[in-house]
Amino acid sequence: MALIQPAQPEAHEPGGGRRGRKAVRYAVPVAVVGVTAATIGLVPALADSGDPSLPSLTAEQIITKIAASDTQTVDGTVKISTDLGLPSVLSGGSGSSLFGGAVAPPTTGSRDGSRADPQRQFTQLLLGSHTLHVAVDGQDRQKVSIIESAAEYSVIHNGSQVWAYDSASNEVYHSTAPADAGKDRAQHPRQAPSDAFPATPQAAAQQVLKAAQGTATITPDGTARVAGRSAYELLIRPQHASATTVDSIRIAVDSKTGVPLKFSLQPKGKGKAAIDIGYTKVSFDKPSASTFSFTPPKGAKVTEGRDTAREQKSPEGMSGLGEPTFIGSGWDTVAVFKAKGALPAAPEKNAKGGAASLLGGFGKQVSGSFGSGTLFHTRLVNVLLTQDGTVYAGAVDQSALTAAANGAAR
Repeated sequence: MALIQPAQPEAHEPGGGRRGRKAVRYAVPVAVVGVTAATIGLVPALADSGDPSLPSLTAEQIITKIAASDTQTVDGTVKISTDLGLPSVLSGGSGSSLFGGAVAPPTTGSRDGSRADPQRQFTQLLLGSHTLHVAVDGQDRQKVSIIESAAEYSVIHNGSQVWAYDSASNEVYHSTAPADAGKDRAQHPRQAPSDAFPATPQAAAQQVLKAAQGTATITPDGTARVAGRSAYELLIRPQHASATTVDSIRIAVDSKTGVPLKFSLQPKGKGKAAIDIGYTKVSFDKPSASTFSFTPPKGAKVTEGRDTAREQKSPEGMSGLGEPTFIGSGWDTVAVFKAKGALPAAPEKNAKGGAASLLGGFGKQVSGSFGSGTLFHTRLVNVLLTQDGTVYAGAVDQSALTAAANGAAR
Protein backbone atom coordinates (compact mmCIF):
# COMPACT_ATOMS: atom_id res chain seq x y z
CA MET A 1 0.00 0.00 0.00
CA ALA A 2 1.95 2.98 -1.23
CA LEU A 3 0.11 6.02 0.06
CA ILE A 4 1.84 8.49 -2.21
CA GLN A 5 3.43 7.85 -5.57
CA PRO A 6 6.75 9.63 -6.16
CA ALA A 7 6.94 11.28 -9.55
CA GLN A 8 7.80 8.89 -12.36
CA PRO A 9 8.95 9.73 -15.88
CA GLU A 10 6.04 9.32 -18.27
CA ALA A 11 5.72 10.22 -21.90
CA HIS A 12 3.18 12.92 -22.69
CA GLU A 13 0.58 11.25 -24.88
CA PRO A 14 -2.47 13.11 -26.15
CA GLY A 15 -5.73 11.17 -25.95
CA GLY A 16 -6.58 9.34 -29.12
CA GLY A 17 -7.51 6.00 -30.65
CA ARG A 18 -9.90 3.42 -29.27
CA ARG A 19 -7.75 2.69 -26.23
CA GLY A 20 -7.22 6.39 -25.55
CA ARG A 21 -10.95 7.16 -25.80
CA LYS A 22 -11.77 4.31 -23.46
CA ALA A 23 -9.17 5.49 -20.95
CA VAL A 24 -10.43 9.06 -21.09
CA ARG A 25 -14.01 7.96 -20.67
CA TYR A 26 -13.04 6.06 -17.54
CA ALA A 27 -10.45 8.47 -16.19
CA VAL A 28 -12.42 11.73 -16.10
CA PRO A 29 -15.16 10.69 -13.66
CA VAL A 30 -12.81 8.56 -11.58
CA ALA A 31 -10.24 11.35 -11.36
CA VAL A 32 -12.71 14.04 -10.32
CA VAL A 33 -14.91 11.90 -8.10
CA GLY A 34 -11.90 10.07 -6.68
CA VAL A 35 -10.05 13.24 -5.85
CA THR A 36 -13.15 14.56 -4.10
CA ALA A 37 -14.00 11.38 -2.26
CA ALA A 38 -10.52 10.66 -1.05
CA THR A 39 -9.75 14.09 0.37
CA ILE A 40 -9.27 17.57 -0.76
CA GLY A 41 -9.65 21.28 -0.47
CA LEU A 42 -7.18 23.79 0.81
CA VAL A 43 -7.41 27.30 2.13
CA PRO A 44 -6.79 29.35 -1.04
CA ALA A 45 -4.44 31.77 0.68
CA LEU A 46 -1.57 29.26 0.57
CA ALA A 47 0.16 31.01 -2.32
CA ASP A 48 2.78 33.46 -1.08
CA SER A 49 2.50 37.09 -2.08
CA GLY A 50 4.38 38.29 -5.14
CA ASP A 51 4.45 36.42 -8.46
CA PRO A 52 8.01 35.37 -9.43
CA SER A 53 9.54 36.26 -12.77
CA LEU A 54 10.29 33.04 -14.69
CA PRO A 55 11.18 32.21 -18.31
CA SER A 56 8.01 31.66 -20.37
CA LEU A 57 7.00 28.03 -20.95
CA THR A 58 4.18 26.55 -23.00
CA ALA A 59 1.61 24.26 -21.42
CA GLU A 60 3.25 21.33 -23.19
CA GLN A 61 6.63 22.25 -21.71
CA ILE A 62 5.18 22.51 -18.19
CA ILE A 63 3.43 19.14 -18.52
CA THR A 64 6.65 17.62 -19.81
CA LYS A 65 8.43 19.11 -16.80
CA ILE A 66 5.98 17.34 -14.49
CA ALA A 67 6.35 14.02 -16.32
CA ALA A 68 10.14 14.22 -16.36
CA SER A 69 10.49 15.01 -12.67
CA ASP A 70 12.61 12.40 -10.92
CA THR A 71 12.02 13.69 -7.40
CA GLN A 72 11.74 10.67 -5.09
CA THR A 73 11.90 12.33 -1.68
CA VAL A 74 9.52 14.84 -0.07
CA ASP A 75 9.11 16.16 3.45
CA GLY A 76 6.45 18.80 3.92
CA THR A 77 3.21 20.14 5.35
CA VAL A 78 0.02 20.05 3.29
CA LYS A 79 -3.10 22.06 4.13
CA ILE A 80 -6.40 20.41 3.26
CA SER A 81 -9.99 21.61 3.61
CA THR A 82 -13.22 21.32 1.64
CA ASP A 83 -16.05 23.57 0.51
CA LEU A 84 -18.49 21.17 -1.10
CA GLY A 85 -21.56 22.92 0.23
CA LEU A 86 -22.38 20.14 2.69
CA PRO A 87 -24.71 21.01 5.58
CA SER A 88 -22.80 22.41 8.56
CA VAL A 89 -24.26 19.72 10.81
CA LEU A 90 -22.36 17.13 8.76
CA SER A 91 -19.06 18.98 8.75
CA GLY A 92 -19.15 19.78 12.44
CA GLY A 93 -16.29 22.25 12.14
CA SER A 94 -12.58 21.78 11.57
CA GLY A 95 -11.43 18.40 12.80
CA SER A 96 -14.35 17.83 15.15
CA SER A 97 -15.63 14.71 13.43
CA LEU A 98 -12.22 13.34 12.59
CA PHE A 99 -11.15 12.58 16.14
CA GLY A 100 -14.15 11.55 18.16
CA GLY A 101 -16.56 14.42 17.52
CA ALA A 102 -20.25 14.02 18.21
CA VAL A 103 -21.08 13.84 14.51
CA ALA A 104 -19.03 11.61 12.24
CA PRO A 105 -19.69 10.56 8.65
CA PRO A 106 -20.43 6.95 7.77
CA THR A 107 -17.41 4.69 8.18
CA THR A 108 -17.80 2.56 5.09
CA GLY A 109 -14.95 0.16 4.59
CA SER A 110 -14.26 -0.11 8.32
CA ARG A 111 -14.92 -3.83 8.32
CA ASP A 112 -13.82 -4.54 11.85
CA GLY A 113 -14.77 -1.28 13.49
CA SER A 114 -11.16 -0.24 14.13
CA ARG A 115 -10.89 3.52 14.44
CA ALA A 116 -7.39 3.29 13.00
CA ASP A 117 -8.60 1.75 9.72
CA PRO A 118 -7.36 4.09 6.92
CA GLN A 119 -10.59 3.65 4.95
CA ARG A 120 -12.46 5.06 7.91
CA GLN A 121 -10.14 7.95 8.68
CA PHE A 122 -9.25 9.31 5.25
CA THR A 123 -12.83 9.57 3.97
CA GLN A 124 -13.45 12.02 6.81
CA LEU A 125 -11.03 14.51 5.28
CA LEU A 126 -13.98 15.54 3.12
CA LEU A 127 -15.22 17.54 6.08
CA GLY A 128 -13.62 20.66 7.55
CA SER A 129 -10.01 21.82 7.32
CA HIS A 130 -6.98 19.70 8.14
CA THR A 131 -3.20 19.79 8.27
CA LEU A 132 -1.15 16.85 7.04
CA HIS A 133 2.53 16.08 7.39
CA VAL A 134 3.80 14.11 4.39
CA ALA A 135 7.11 12.25 4.11
CA VAL A 136 8.21 10.16 1.10
CA ASP A 137 11.38 8.21 0.43
CA GLY A 138 10.88 6.38 -2.85
CA GLN A 139 8.32 3.70 -3.70
CA ASP A 140 8.51 1.73 -0.47
CA ARG A 141 8.52 4.31 2.33
CA GLN A 142 5.78 6.88 2.89
CA LYS A 143 4.10 8.43 5.87
CA VAL A 144 1.03 10.65 6.10
CA SER A 145 -0.02 12.18 9.42
CA ILE A 146 -3.25 14.09 10.00
CA ILE A 147 -2.50 16.58 12.74
CA GLU A 148 -5.22 18.10 14.93
CA SER A 149 -5.00 20.12 18.11
CA ALA A 150 -5.86 17.20 20.41
CA ALA A 151 -4.76 14.13 18.44
CA GLU A 152 -2.82 12.73 15.53
CA TYR A 153 -3.53 10.01 13.03
CA SER A 154 -0.71 8.45 10.98
CA VAL A 155 -0.36 5.85 8.25
CA ILE A 156 3.15 4.50 7.70
CA HIS A 157 4.18 2.34 4.77
CA ASN A 158 7.63 0.79 5.14
CA GLY A 159 8.49 -2.04 2.76
CA SER A 160 5.89 -4.78 3.19
CA GLN A 161 4.51 -3.32 6.41
CA VAL A 162 1.62 -0.87 6.69
CA TRP A 163 0.75 0.60 10.07
CA ALA A 164 -2.00 3.07 10.97
CA TYR A 165 -2.29 4.68 14.42
CA ASP A 166 -5.05 6.78 15.93
CA SER A 167 -3.76 8.48 19.07
CA ALA A 168 -7.23 9.56 20.23
CA SER A 169 -8.41 5.97 20.66
CA ASN A 170 -4.94 4.40 21.04
CA GLU A 171 -5.84 1.94 18.28
CA VAL A 172 -3.50 0.46 15.67
CA TYR A 173 -4.37 -1.06 12.30
CA HIS A 174 -1.77 -3.31 10.67
CA SER A 175 -1.63 -4.97 7.27
CA THR A 176 1.03 -6.38 4.97
CA ALA A 177 1.72 -5.96 1.28
CA PRO A 178 2.54 -9.00 -0.92
CA ALA A 179 6.20 -10.01 -0.96
CA ASP A 180 6.56 -8.96 -4.61
CA ALA A 181 4.74 -5.65 -4.20
CA GLY A 182 7.93 -3.63 -4.60
CA LYS A 183 8.74 -5.40 -7.85
CA ASP A 184 5.22 -4.83 -9.18
CA ARG A 185 5.31 -1.13 -8.28
CA ALA A 186 8.66 -0.73 -9.99
CA GLN A 187 7.30 -2.27 -13.18
CA HIS A 188 3.87 -0.61 -13.02
CA PRO A 189 4.27 2.51 -10.87
CA ARG A 190 0.99 4.02 -12.08
CA GLN A 191 -1.05 0.99 -11.08
CA ALA A 192 -0.33 1.13 -7.37
CA PRO A 193 -3.42 1.26 -5.13
CA SER A 194 -2.22 4.59 -3.72
CA ASP A 195 -3.43 6.32 -6.88
CA ALA A 196 -6.90 6.35 -5.32
CA PHE A 197 -5.71 8.49 -2.42
CA PRO A 198 -4.60 11.93 -3.55
CA ALA A 199 -3.33 13.37 -0.28
CA THR A 200 -0.85 15.63 -2.05
CA PRO A 201 -0.91 18.06 -4.99
CA GLN A 202 1.26 15.60 -6.96
CA ALA A 203 -1.28 12.78 -6.72
CA ALA A 204 -4.25 15.00 -7.58
CA ALA A 205 -2.42 16.63 -10.50
CA GLN A 206 -1.34 13.28 -11.96
CA GLN A 207 -4.91 11.98 -11.94
CA VAL A 208 -6.47 15.05 -13.53
CA LEU A 209 -3.75 15.74 -16.12
CA LYS A 210 -4.05 12.18 -17.38
CA ALA A 211 -7.82 12.53 -17.62
CA ALA A 212 -7.65 15.97 -19.24
CA GLN A 213 -5.75 14.90 -22.35
CA GLY A 214 -8.08 15.43 -25.31
CA THR A 215 -10.99 16.51 -23.10
CA ALA A 216 -9.89 19.94 -21.88
CA THR A 217 -7.91 23.00 -22.87
CA ILE A 218 -4.66 23.31 -20.92
CA THR A 219 -2.92 26.69 -20.95
CA PRO A 220 -0.12 28.39 -18.99
CA ASP A 221 -1.54 31.03 -16.65
CA GLY A 222 1.26 33.03 -15.08
CA THR A 223 3.39 32.22 -12.09
CA ALA A 224 2.95 31.93 -8.33
CA ARG A 225 4.95 31.49 -5.16
CA VAL A 226 3.88 28.48 -3.11
CA ALA A 227 5.56 27.37 0.13
CA GLY A 228 8.36 29.81 -0.61
CA ARG A 229 9.09 28.29 -4.04
CA SER A 230 8.64 29.71 -7.53
CA ALA A 231 6.04 27.93 -9.62
CA TYR A 232 4.41 27.92 -13.05
CA GLU A 233 0.61 27.75 -13.15
CA LEU A 234 -1.44 25.60 -15.50
CA LEU A 235 -5.13 26.29 -16.12
CA ILE A 236 -7.37 23.41 -17.21
CA ARG A 237 -10.89 24.01 -18.55
CA PRO A 238 -13.25 21.19 -19.61
CA GLN A 239 -13.95 21.13 -23.33
CA HIS A 240 -17.20 20.12 -25.07
CA ALA A 241 -18.86 19.48 -21.70
CA SER A 242 -22.22 21.04 -20.91
CA ALA A 243 -23.30 19.11 -17.83
CA THR A 244 -20.10 19.05 -15.79
CA THR A 245 -19.97 20.94 -12.51
CA VAL A 246 -16.26 21.67 -13.02
CA ASP A 247 -15.39 25.17 -14.17
CA SER A 248 -11.59 24.99 -14.04
CA ILE A 249 -8.58 23.42 -12.37
CA ARG A 250 -5.37 25.26 -11.51
CA ILE A 251 -2.06 23.51 -10.81
CA ALA A 252 1.08 25.25 -9.53
CA VAL A 253 4.25 23.43 -10.65
CA ASP A 254 7.63 23.92 -8.99
CA SER A 255 9.91 25.65 -11.50
CA LYS A 256 13.00 23.64 -10.48
CA THR A 257 11.79 20.13 -9.71
CA GLY A 258 8.58 19.91 -11.76
CA VAL A 259 6.68 18.75 -8.67
CA PRO A 260 3.08 20.05 -8.39
CA LEU A 261 2.90 22.23 -5.27
CA LYS A 262 -0.75 23.23 -5.31
CA PHE A 263 -3.98 21.92 -6.85
CA SER A 264 -7.22 23.88 -6.91
CA LEU A 265 -10.56 22.93 -8.46
CA GLN A 266 -13.18 25.64 -9.05
CA PRO A 267 -16.77 24.47 -9.60
CA LYS A 268 -19.26 26.38 -11.70
CA GLY A 269 -21.03 29.22 -9.95
CA LYS A 270 -19.80 31.71 -7.41
CA GLY A 271 -17.72 30.99 -4.33
CA LYS A 272 -14.27 29.77 -3.44
CA ALA A 273 -12.64 26.61 -4.72
CA ALA A 274 -14.32 23.34 -3.81
CA ILE A 275 -10.99 21.50 -3.92
CA ASP A 276 -7.59 22.89 -3.03
CA ILE A 277 -4.52 20.93 -1.93
CA GLY A 278 -1.23 22.69 -1.34
CA TYR A 279 2.04 22.71 0.52
CA THR A 280 2.67 25.37 3.12
CA LYS A 281 6.18 24.02 3.75
CA VAL A 282 8.13 21.62 1.58
CA SER A 283 11.62 20.16 1.33
CA PHE A 284 12.88 17.65 -1.19
CA ASP A 285 15.62 16.38 1.12
CA LYS A 286 15.51 12.73 2.15
CA PRO A 287 13.53 12.19 5.39
CA SER A 288 15.33 10.34 8.17
CA ALA A 289 14.89 6.57 8.28
CA SER A 290 13.30 6.82 11.74
CA THR A 291 10.35 8.67 10.16
CA PHE A 292 9.08 5.36 8.78
CA SER A 293 9.64 3.25 11.88
CA PHE A 294 6.66 2.31 14.05
CA THR A 295 6.10 0.19 17.13
CA PRO A 296 2.61 -0.06 18.63
CA PRO A 297 2.43 1.92 21.89
CA LYS A 298 1.97 0.03 25.12
CA GLY A 299 -1.66 -0.85 25.74
CA ALA A 300 -2.77 -0.06 22.18
CA LYS A 301 -5.46 -2.23 20.61
CA VAL A 302 -3.98 -3.77 17.43
CA THR A 303 -6.26 -4.94 14.62
CA GLU A 304 -4.83 -7.12 11.88
CA GLY A 305 -6.19 -6.33 8.43
CA ARG A 306 -6.15 -8.28 5.22
CA ASP A 307 -3.27 -7.65 2.83
CA THR A 308 -3.55 -4.33 1.03
CA ALA A 309 -3.61 -5.85 -2.44
CA ARG A 310 -6.95 -7.51 -1.68
CA GLU A 311 -8.31 -4.62 0.40
CA GLN A 312 -7.72 -1.90 -2.13
CA LYS A 313 -8.15 -3.65 -5.44
CA SER A 314 -10.25 -1.45 -7.73
CA PRO A 315 -13.64 0.04 -6.89
CA GLU A 316 -15.00 -3.34 -5.80
CA GLY A 317 -13.79 -2.64 -2.29
CA MET A 318 -16.10 0.34 -1.94
CA SER A 319 -19.00 -0.53 0.34
CA GLY A 320 -20.17 -3.59 -1.54
CA LEU A 321 -20.32 -1.87 -4.93
CA GLY A 322 -19.17 -3.68 -8.04
CA GLU A 323 -17.07 -2.43 -10.95
CA PRO A 324 -18.55 0.74 -12.48
CA THR A 325 -19.99 1.11 -15.94
CA PHE A 326 -20.22 4.53 -17.60
CA ILE A 327 -22.83 6.65 -19.33
CA GLY A 328 -21.72 9.58 -21.46
CA SER A 329 -18.17 10.69 -22.21
CA GLY A 330 -15.49 13.11 -21.05
CA TRP A 331 -16.31 15.41 -18.16
CA ASP A 332 -20.04 14.71 -18.57
CA THR A 333 -19.57 11.01 -17.77
CA VAL A 334 -21.73 9.38 -15.09
CA ALA A 335 -20.35 6.35 -13.24
CA VAL A 336 -22.89 3.61 -12.47
CA PHE A 337 -22.36 1.14 -9.62
CA LYS A 338 -24.47 -1.96 -9.08
CA ALA A 339 -24.61 -3.27 -5.55
CA LYS A 340 -22.94 -6.64 -4.91
CA GLY A 341 -25.61 -7.71 -2.46
CA ALA A 342 -28.03 -5.43 -0.68
CA LEU A 343 -27.29 -1.80 -0.02
CA PRO A 344 -29.07 0.15 2.71
CA ALA A 345 -32.33 1.60 1.45
CA ALA A 346 -32.31 5.24 0.50
CA PRO A 347 -33.25 7.20 3.64
CA GLU A 348 -36.64 8.86 3.80
CA LYS A 349 -36.62 12.61 4.16
CA ASN A 350 -38.39 12.43 7.51
CA ALA A 351 -36.37 9.50 8.80
CA LYS A 352 -35.73 9.70 12.52
CA GLY A 353 -32.45 9.35 14.34
CA GLY A 354 -28.74 9.19 13.57
CA ALA A 355 -27.24 9.12 10.10
CA ALA A 356 -30.56 8.29 8.42
CA SER A 357 -32.04 11.53 9.70
CA LEU A 358 -29.02 13.56 8.59
CA LEU A 359 -28.85 11.98 5.15
CA GLY A 360 -32.61 12.08 4.70
CA GLY A 361 -32.60 15.83 5.32
CA PHE A 362 -29.57 16.31 3.07
CA GLY A 363 -30.92 14.26 0.17
CA LYS A 364 -33.83 15.06 -2.14
CA GLN A 365 -36.45 12.50 -3.12
CA VAL A 366 -36.70 12.12 -6.90
CA SER A 367 -38.49 9.80 -9.31
CA GLY A 368 -38.48 8.95 -13.00
CA SER A 369 -38.31 6.02 -15.39
CA PHE A 370 -35.75 4.50 -13.00
CA GLY A 371 -38.32 4.43 -10.20
CA SER A 372 -37.61 6.44 -7.07
CA GLY A 373 -34.47 7.37 -5.22
CA THR A 374 -32.56 9.95 -3.23
CA LEU A 375 -30.36 12.57 -4.85
CA PHE A 376 -27.42 13.88 -2.82
CA HIS A 377 -26.03 17.20 -4.01
CA THR A 378 -22.71 18.97 -3.45
CA ARG A 379 -21.05 21.85 -5.29
CA LEU A 380 -18.96 19.34 -7.21
CA VAL A 381 -20.24 15.76 -7.14
CA ASN A 382 -23.85 14.59 -7.32
CA VAL A 383 -24.95 11.09 -6.34
CA LEU A 384 -28.26 9.32 -7.00
CA LEU A 385 -29.13 6.24 -4.96
CA THR A 386 -32.11 4.46 -6.48
CA GLN A 387 -34.56 2.25 -4.66
CA ASP A 388 -33.07 -0.88 -6.20
CA GLY A 389 -29.58 -0.03 -4.87
CA THR A 390 -28.05 1.35 -8.07
CA VAL A 391 -25.70 4.32 -7.56
CA TYR A 392 -25.17 7.02 -10.21
CA ALA A 393 -22.35 9.46 -9.51
CA GLY A 394 -20.48 12.14 -11.36
CA ALA A 395 -19.18 15.69 -11.46
CA VAL A 396 -22.31 16.61 -13.39
CA ASP A 397 -25.42 18.62 -12.59
CA GLN A 398 -28.51 17.01 -11.10
CA SER A 399 -30.52 16.95 -14.31
CA ALA A 400 -27.74 15.07 -16.12
CA LEU A 401 -27.65 12.49 -13.34
CA THR A 402 -31.40 11.79 -13.41
CA ALA A 403 -31.36 11.78 -17.23
CA ALA A 404 -28.64 9.11 -17.16
CA ALA A 405 -30.70 7.01 -14.75
CA ASN A 406 -33.83 7.43 -16.88
CA GLY A 407 -31.94 6.42 -20.02
CA ALA A 408 -30.53 3.32 -18.34
CA ALA A 409 -34.01 2.26 -17.27
CA ARG A 410 -35.47 2.38 -20.78
